[in-house]
Amino acid sequence: MIVRIMGEGQVRLADGHLTELNKLDDVLLREVQNGDGPAFRETLQALLAKVRELGEPLPDDSLEPSELILPSPDATLEEVRDLLSDDGLIPG
Repeated sequence: MIVRIMGEGQVRLADGHLTELNKLDDVLLREVQNGDGPAFRETLQALLAKVRELGEPLPDDSLEPSELILPSPDATLEEVRDLLSDDGLIPG
């Protein structure tokens, strides 16, 4: 799976990591719904860090179709709220 972090680039991520990422995504969804800004910021940073850790960065000149697009590290709670679906940022 190709994942884009807005403003950073793309990483190739094995589908097997989605379960681990979904746990953080579920927490992030609750924090956004509750309007908990500080907790949201911490969880968003943790989610993006985990994607960077588990994923393999694609070269900067590579532009693959992204199957998943995540917000930038400095995205606001309101911006992320607009990106969320009922499943959060990560389907499943």
